[in-house]
Amino acid sequence: MPKTDFKREMKHLYRASARRVSVVEVPPLNFLMIDGRGDPNTSPEYAEAIEALYAVAYALKFRIKRGRGVDYVVMPLEGLWWTDDPAHFDMDNREVWNWTAMIMQPEYVTEEMYEEVVAEVRKKKALGALDRMRLETHHEGLSVQVLHVGPYAAEGPTIARLHAYIREQGYRPSGKHHEIYLSDPRRTAPERLKTILRQPVRVG
Repeated sequence: MPKTDFKREMKHLYRASARRVSVVEVPPLNFLMIDGRGDPNTSPEYAEAIEALYAVAYALKFRIKRGRGVDYVVMPLEGLWWTDDPAHFDMDNREVWNWTAMIMQPEYVTEEMYEEVVAEVRKKKALGALDRMRLETHHEGLSVQVLHVGPYAAEGPTIARLHAYIREQGYRPSGKHHEIYLSDPRRTAPERLKTILRQPVRVG
């Protein structure tokens, strides 16, 4: 059975250059989502969210493989990040960060299927974050993005370059800072981690 890789089918969204910032049009996409607050490096809430997201994402994958005969690669973890006061989005003060951890889902995943699979996962695993999970459409539209290579804590200069491009092109930020984690931090050295940094924008 051939396996679909949606990262390849949507390579303009899931591939980016580290050398130059690119402009993309992001269509509405469905995601498993969990919201939270605090430093992702130390927050048990964040770790619990990731565990629950992957548990449901893989359960949906196997449900679709059995029911539709379609196999696909589970998409990478993504995150939206913001603070209550945008002026205080400080890389060194992560305790005040708000976040949405999320994994993109193919169009085969319906609300009914999602609810059934969550119920199945809940019977097998005691995952408190399941109660905070939702299936939701997220639409960013016009956005700019760039690839960051290196530790997450060293993203500051890359983010600054992204926002400099936004100003130079006459855009304005119009949504939450978005990160797409292409590397598994458990298996990849920090200096080799690859993360797409994306910022939705508007003209003028």
